[in-house]
Formats: sequence, C-alpha cells, structure tokens
Amino acid sequence: MSIKKIFQQKKPVISFEIFPPKKDADVATVYNSIDQLVSLKPDFISVTYGAAGSKDNKTIEIASFIKNYYQIESLPHMTCITADKNRISENIYQLKKNHIDNVLALRGDIPKDFIAQKHNPYHHAIDLIREFRKKGDFSIGAAAYPEGHMECESEEKDLQYLREKVDAGVDFLITQLFFDNDSFYRFLDQMEKKQIDCKVSAGIMPILSKSQIEKMIFMCGASLPAKVVKLLAKYEYQPEELRKHAIEYAAWQVEDLLSHGADGVHIYTMNHPEVAKGILNRIR
Repeated sequence: MSIKKIFQQKKPVISFEIFPPKKDADVATVYNSIDQLVSLKPDFISVTYGAAGSKDNKTIEIASFIKNYYQIESLPHMTCITADKNRISENIYQLKKNHIDNVLALRGDIPKDFIAQKHNPYHHAIDLIREFRKKGDFSIGAAAYPEGHMECESEEKDLQYLREKVDAGVDFLITQLFFDNDSFYRFLDQMEKKQIDCKVSAGIMPILSKSQIEKMIFMCGASLPAKVVKLLAKYEYQPEELRKHAIEYAAWQVEDLLSHGADGVHIYTMNHPEVAKGILNRIR
C-alpha cells in the first residue's frame, strides 16, 4: 500500500526512521533494530540514504527487507545533488524490482568541496520529485522545515519552495526535527494561509546526549526551548537520567501533537529502538 493511502485511511500515522550502517559488519545491528521496531506496529519505516552526500549505502536493500519480509511499508530516502541520470534510473529500477511503492525525495547533504556540474539535471529536491513522478507510480514524500531551511533566505521563500514541491507531485511531508511544538503549529498555520494542502508528519528526535543535540542544531538550526536547555544543563553528566527525562519530553511532544490533531508523527530513532518503545509506552 502506498503511504499516500495510509494517510487517507487513518490518523495519526506513526512511523520511524533508521539509517544504514557505515560498515558491512554493522548490518546485523540494523536488522536487529528493525526487528524490535516492527513489534511496535508502525505504519511505515523510513531508511536514510547516507549523510554528507555518501554514495555507498544499503538503503534499498534494507527498505526491501522491511517491505518484503515484514510486510511493512518502507520509505527509502533518495538524494540527488551528487547523482546523475544513470544513478537515478538505476535506483528507480531497483525500487520497482523490489516492489517498493514509496520514496522520500531529497536534495541531500552537499559534500565538502563539492562543485555541482552544470549538466547535472538534479540540483534541488523538486528535480528529483519530477523525475519520480514521471518514471513511476510512486507515493512521493518530501521534507518540510517548521523553522525554515538553514540555507533559505526567508520564511516566505521557504513556503514558496514547499508549494512548488507539492504542486510537482508530493503526496505527504515529513518535517525536520523540532523541540518546540509551537513552531510546528505556526508552520501549519502558514501552510493553510498559503493554501498548501498536504498531509504532514511531525519529526520528533529524542535527545540521547548533549553532544548529539549540539551537532543536530548546528546542522539544521532547530531552536531549543528553555525547558530543554535546563534539562541538558541539569543532566549533562548523568547520561541515563538525561535519556530518561528526554524520552519523557519527547513523549510529551507526541501527546501534545496528537491532541492537536497532527496527521502523523515520525520518530527519528537513531537506530535505538528502545527509545521509540519508551516514547510509545508512555503515550499508550
């Protein structure tokens, strides 16, 4: 079933994100994580393509395992900034071959010292969205940024780009992580004012450590509410306590989002299924 149909048939849609291992030797740990996440009965599981423009990955292989072994819809991330037509065509072929119906179309991280080639047809996510819409009957997801994209000059421009992606054929959106639910609600209000009609799943990342959050904030620019700042300061040197209270905070975020009628919640598990379990156990 396409994720588009899942959003049409139920609310809320609950999903998780995992990432492929950096080394072949670590593959077993990913499959073990999937096994535990499956027990939580998610509506779908997304698989990232690799950080910093990485080309070598096991995204489709893992997505195929989720779909064809566990019979749970998978959402492989596909990036385009370092791709050419041959690679995108091969990815589309492999997705069809493995009976994968869904794809998250992204520009992808720009590698250090990368220089885009003028003849490359893919410079932005919308270029990839159009390619997938043209080449197959995929349910296409895209990224959304409640606090604006780091590289975008204004909120107005960011919403304009979002509208263009939706008009190009996006079926649903998954937001970047955020820790302030009010920023998500303001974002939905802006979408409504701009008449951008699309299902939106809220991206929630539980805090596993202070260094993890500092890194993510540097990469994506998410703001930290005072409550989270105090949490990090209080338990900086007590990792187990920090994790426990961070899971409670993420569970509160999810409960609040669902009480406000969110279409879905997408938990960035960081390949730690026990964190996803902790959140869902608290809200169920």
